Amino acid sequence: MDHSHFSQRLLRWYHAHKRDLPWRGIRDPYKTWISEIMLQQTTVSAVIPRFERWVRVFPTIWSLADAPIRKVLAEWQGLGYYNRARNLHRAAQIMRDQYYGRVPDEKEILLKLPGLGLYTAGAVLSIAYRKRYSVIDANVRRVMMRILALRGRADGTQDRKVSAFLETVMPKRSAGNFNQALMELGALVCHRRKPLCLQCPLRIMCKAYQKGIQETIPLKVKKRITELQAVIAVVERNGRFLIQQRPSKGLLADLWEFPGGKIKPGEGAKQTLRREIREELDVDVVSARPYMRAHHFYTEYKVNLDVWRCQLSSYPPRNSRRRWVTRKGFSSYPFSSGSVKIIEQLRKDGS
Repeated sequence: MDHSHFSQRLLRWYHAHKRDLPWRGIRDPYKTWISEIMLQQTTVSAVIPRFERWVRVFPTIWSLADAPIRKVLAEWQGLGYYNRARNLHRAAQIMRDQYYGRVPDEKEILLKLPGLGLYTAGAVLSIAYRKRYSVIDANVRRVMMRILALRGRADGTQDRKVSAFLETVMPKRSAGNFNQALMELGALVCHRRKPLCLQCPLRIMCKAYQKGIQETIPLKVKKRITELQAVIAVVERNGRFLIQQRPSKGLLADLWEFPGGKIKPGEGAKQTLRREIREELDVDVVSARPYMRAHHFYTEYKVNLDVWRCQLSSYPPRNSRRRWVTRKGFSSYPFSSGSVKIIEQLRKDGS
């Protein structure tokens, strides 16, 4: 394989077909870092408006580092995997305190920062600092496993072979464009289920295409989804709604939610509702009527939310992890997407 021909064909295709994305064409390591973290486990279409708002609210490392974590989580709302936002905040504080408010340009330093692994470090260094580092994300891994006809799952076990090959074909200059081109090729052409091989600039070099096995690489693995049932209590008093903050560790740490919890085996929804309210608020449910149903997906779980409008025997006071908020006030607090669906319905009903 002509290694220079590989990069030339790829870069020529990229310059002709790349999408116009707000984090491209800028040499700002901070914005590159933010975009790469947002794009992890999240679609480009979902990231675009959130990235544009984020850089307006937090235009610099200093502004992000100085912001309260609640504001950071609120701005992250809807992107999921909230630990990414907490890591951004902690890393920004380290950059502010130890690196004069700038993103370090050394791989060893980047890898010590919260939330920065080999992929993100390589992306920042190659795209923003124009250093010759390869990156392997899900798109690059799929493209290269097909190019090299590497069988097996796309779980990183083939990354060493992929990385070794990329080292031979990456140009001395334009490493950032090369990396983005591979990611773009995976996103636009070398699809997971139905690759558009006739549109691929690398098909004459693709061993999987030559053998007709491109749709069998990587090995497809079905995700096993566990389904859970939960009840949610919407408690209103004088136009304000009761919300509470989750613990600072564990799933959805520090996010806000309505009272409620999982239905245990053998329990009915109302029985769970009464138990959860007694355990969480130390009061009793006087009456409850069905309000709505919603669904929320986590990585390996689907949670069915059975939502009730409730009257309580007494009303818990506000404290450090409990609030009574108006419909407008919800926007000041970070919620999971399941809770956001409930909030949206409450706002519709209140308009």
